[in-house]
Amino acid sequence: MSMYQKLIDNEAVMSVVGLGYVGLPIALAFARHIKVIGFDINEERVEMMRNGIDPSEELEARDFQDCDITFSADPEDLKKAHFHIVAVPTPINQSNHPDLKPLLGASRTVASALKSGDYVVYESTVYPGCTEEDCVPVLEEMSGLKFNADFKVGYSPERINPGDKVNTVETIVKVVSGSDAESAEEIAKIYNLVVKAGTHRASSIKVAEASKIIENTQRDVNIALINELSIIFDRIGINTYEVLEAAGTKWNFLKFTPGLVGGHCIGIDPYYLTWKSDKLGYNARVINSGRYVNDAMGAHVGKQVVKKMLEQKKNPLDSRVLVMGLTFKEDVADIRNTKVVDVIRELKSYNIEVDVVDPFASPSEVVQEYGFELTDNPEIGKYDAVVLAVRHEPYRTMDEAAFEALMKDDKGVLADLKGLLRGQIERLNYWSL
Repeated sequence: MSMYQKLIDNEAVMSVVGLGYVGLPIALAFARHIKVIGFDINEERVEMMRNGIDPSEELEARDFQDCDITFSADPEDLKKAHFHIVAVPTPINQSNHPDLKPLLGASRTVASALKSGDYVVYESTVYPGCTEEDCVPVLEEMSGLKFNADFKVGYSPERINPGDKVNTVETIVKVVSGSDAESAEEIAKIYNLVVKAGTHRASSIKVAEASKIIENTQRDVNIALINELSIIFDRIGINTYEVLEAAGTKWNFLKFTPGLVGGHCIGIDPYYLTWKSDKLGYNARVINSGRYVNDAMGAHVGKQVVKKMLEQKKNPLDSRVLVMGLTFKEDVADIRNTKVVDVIRELKSYNIEVDVVDPFASPSEVVQEYGFELTDNPEIGKYDAVVLAVRHEPYRTMDEAAFEALMKDDKGVLADLKGLLRGQIERLNYWSL
């Protein structure tokens, strides 16, 4: 009997290892059709999910209803599963090199539960070759089983967009691959249980791995171009958004906008590709240049805010700045690899007092991750500059008067990183990328 048939007949169980932004939605989607074990090493997070609470604040209590799922932090429970999905983070280290410790750790955990006939499918973003060259040897060594003879492996990259209620697990075409023709067929059929948009079967695991990593690399390079153009246009004295609007009247112009490039995907994934490229003896000049430009944007913004303050005869040593928004994108709680932190650090390097507010970010997570505290409420009439860093919904309704009220005097600087208020500011000293 096929693995697909065993799963839908409840003769086999699926596990999802890693229940973050990626793993939890996948686990719940499958749990509406088959038996699922949702596994995470964080007992506190697991307990929240047992009570219908998403620690990532992406899903609601109703999303947990009518799901045949058991949440666990006990690796022994994984021995009950036969089809394992690994969806753990793949970060980078301080040298911008791949940090595979979470992925290899999860592989060891799965390997300890692996049985003959089992499947392991990886969803974590990696460089082409990582699944077969790094993960499979761990599975073989720890389990004592033989790859393809005793167990099968696949790769199906995640495409979840945090905060997006339209493009979800069910509605985005799923790229799938397997270690042989049989496993590719089985994996595609299993994902088709939940992915209404259907699946695209890649010819190999390496192709599937590459397809994911270039999605974000392509966006990174294009945003870097626009960021570089924004620096040039600022020196010329023209507004980038006005230029983009004019250029965008041509049918084939690609509509990217300037901004901070952070988060767990776009700001990280290209480094996995450049690291692999270096190992193969090729310097990925375009990709590396894009990374250089985007990684430098936070410091650039900070310097520009200081420059605008100096133009208004404000002494940075006596100044106070409010930064509005900390998460890596609007209307989400995710603070991972947010580049707003680079803006804050640059401002503080001038000994400026900086207050940071964010209606979505967890204060405790901010302290743990970045070492500073969020401000509960900004003080009226206390700031020399306001940096509108993230386009959160509560900020999108603010007008010039609301920002004026925050300023110390009529020489206040408003830095609008997303051009949200372009054309609406008459009295404040306005600047945008």
